[in-house]
Amino acid sequence: MPLTALDPKTALLVVDLQKGVLNAPFITPLGDVIKQTRLLIDAFRKHGLPIVLINVAGGAPGRTEQPRRHDGPFAADFTDFLPELDRLPEDIVVTKKTWGAFASTDLEKRLKGLGVTQVVLTGVATGTGVEATARQAYEAGFNVTLARDAMTDVRPDGHEYSINTVFPRLGETGDAQQIVDLLSSRSA
Repeated sequence: MPLTALDPKTALLVVDLQKGVLNAPFITPLGDVIKQTRLLIDAFRKHGLPIVLINVAGGAPGRTEQPRRHDGPFAADFTDFLPELDRLPEDIVVTKKTWGAFASTDLEKRLKGLGVTQVVLTGVATGTGVEATARQAYEAGFNVTLARDAMTDVRPDGHEYSINTVFPRLGETGDAQQIVDLLSSRSA
């Protein structure tokens, strides 16, 4: 579904843009993802809308067939947010140990307590952290918007599958500038 609307109380969710991911072989340069995410952060701050910075500090238990990318021990600064995000005291910070940010945290309660009805997602990795968070947001009753050019993955097939097949079933997709323009037009 093309991008059509942003609710009056929409939050920006920035997934796993942290120092621990800097050296991953992403299909889109991380600098491009950060640039588009910054565009959204600046617009959300300008409009006084909530920003949620999410980091990952481990993984869910259980056996997997493929090796995990984030099994400890982690570097001391692994969970530190990238400085380009310019974290402010009013930003909501959520640390997760699962792919999605809703399953093992109080994020749903915090957002609903603020009256948030819609979320916009950016970050890494498209087919894991971003997709799992988007699925959980959708299942929790939030309207979901995904900023296609503000996310990336190390797996081209995972990225494309999420963008083209999963995300249109969870909400609306658009580029960061389209989201900023829509945000600006509703307050004009």
